[in-house]
Amino acid sequence: MNSFLLHIFIACIGVVGFSIATYISLCKKKKKPLVCPLRTSCNFVTTSDYSKFLGIHVEYLGMAYYAFVTLLHLLLAFSPYYVSDMVFWFGLLVSIGAFLFSVYLTSVQAFVLKQWCTWCIFSATLCVIIVLATYYSWVTIVPLPLTL
Repeated sequence: MNSFLLHIFIACIGVVGFSIATYISLCKKKKKPLVCPLRTSCNFVTTSDYSKFLGIHVEYLGMAYYAFVTLLHLLLAFSPYYVSDMVFWFGLLVSIGAFLFSVYLTSVQAFVLKQWCTWCIFSATLCVIIVLATYYSWVTIVPLPLTL
């Protein structure tokens, strides 16, 4: 797959993730129940004590992450020569951090809350896809240093 299409693919995944996080945020603000496609307990999960991290709603963190991913990969697709290697690595580190955070939140659903949020699972799946695709793009496009 060429790098342009890969970055466009990752940017599109970012748009989907941003849409999910925005949907959760809007439903919570309007105090409307979330429509969960798999008939799970989305409202229970998204209003639990674990729905905030350091006082920030998790969906806001998701919106910021997915916006960052979308903008970064659009920039990489259309203007790759204006992006330094450091930005490549920063994007990868942010994606790894988001992936680890989604593993934590999924674990909370499974082992603490014992309830599932379909939208949260979709978002976690998107994080996995983004981190894998980002890693793939970094290893195939950015030359790794041979010495440490």
